[in-house]
Amino acid sequence: MSAASDERASGTEGTTGQMAGGDPRLDKLVHRLPPRLGDTVSYLLKPSSRWMRIPSGALLVVGGVFSFLPVLGVWMLPLGLALLAEDVPALRSCRSKVFDWIERRKPQWLDPSVPKPDQS
Repeated sequence: MSAASDERASGTEGTTGQMAGGDPRLDKLVHRLPPRLGDTVSYLLKPSSRWMRIPSGALLVVGGVFSFLPVLGVWMLPLGLALLAEDVPALRSCRSKVFDWIERRKPQWLDPSVPKPDQS
């Protein structure tokens, strides 16, 4: 088990003991991602990764806008906005509203007992 997986399993990041993104709902959604993608998103959400998070978020948003092209997809847009929300207060309040909607309409997305989709 790698150090990134250990961090992910414990729900902490580095020595700060803070959850990825500072929001427990975001942490639960990140844990539902496939391991490799989840580790990458957890790394990008660390406060020390700001220099990588902002360009990555911007590139994901641009990729989401060009989702009509092969390989790129609409999935990139919300992920890019979630990354940018760490550094843009206006997006942070929108992200909170989206999490409130998820809690009301899709509570199973935040339930850790629901198994992840099959990776095969």
